[in-house]
Amino acid sequence: MLDENSGEGMGMKPDPVRDYVITNHASFEMKRRGISPKQVQKVLKNPGQRLTIRKGRDVLQSQVSEGGRRFLIRVFVDVDRSPAEVVTAYRTSKIDKYWRELR
Repeated sequence: MLDENSGEGMGMKPDPVRDYVITNHASFEMKRRGISPKQVQKVLKNPGQRLTIRKGRDVLQSQVSEGGRRFLIRVFVDVDRSPAEVVTAYRTSKIDKYWRELR
C-alpha cells in the first residue's frame, strides 16, 4: 500500500534524504540504465514526491526533461537504517502511472 509522504498540493515539499549510501546493486543498475550518481543525488536532495512503498522503504521521484522528452526518475531507498541505502533507481516515461496528484 502506498502512503503519500509528500506535502505537495498543500504547499509543502517532500522531505529529502541527505545521508545515504548507494548499494552495489543500485550502482550496477544505475550504470546499466544510464543514470548518474549526480541525477540520483538531485532527486534525493529535492524530490518532487516521496511515497512509502512499505515500512522502511520509500521511493523518491522527480520529473526531468532529457532530449526534449519528459521522464520520471524513481529512486528506491531503505530509510529504516542509518545511513539510508539506495536500493535501485530507474527512468520511466510512464509519468501518469507513477506520479500521484495529491489533493
